[in-house]
Amino acid sequence: MKIKQGEVYRVDLGFAGKVRYMVVVSRDNENPPRALALCAPITTQYRESDYEISIGNPRFLRYKSYVNLQGIVAIQYHELKERVGKLESSVFEEIKNSLKYTFDL
Repeated sequence: MKIKQGEVYRVDLGFAGKVRYMVVVSRDNENPPRALALCAPITTQYRESDYEISIGNPRFLRYKSYVNLQGIVAIQYHELKERVGKLESSVFEEIKNSLKYTFDL
């Protein structure tokens, strides 16, 4: 399975039947040592935090949404249920810049 940075997937997180949309933030890697992708959840809740990046209302989402960088988790490839779309490169550049803030790089 080829996973690309900026792709958005439906992910079943396994608790309370919660299925979320998540964006892949880990780097593209043709031959990763583990079948894991670092992903950040997408939410419609905005708390005016520097960890939340507006992604607008992409055609594959119903509402104006945000990427919550405080919620980054490692997701196994087989848990990425359905690819629903990909964020525009300009939007993902904003996410990359915010990752520098998030990890104090």
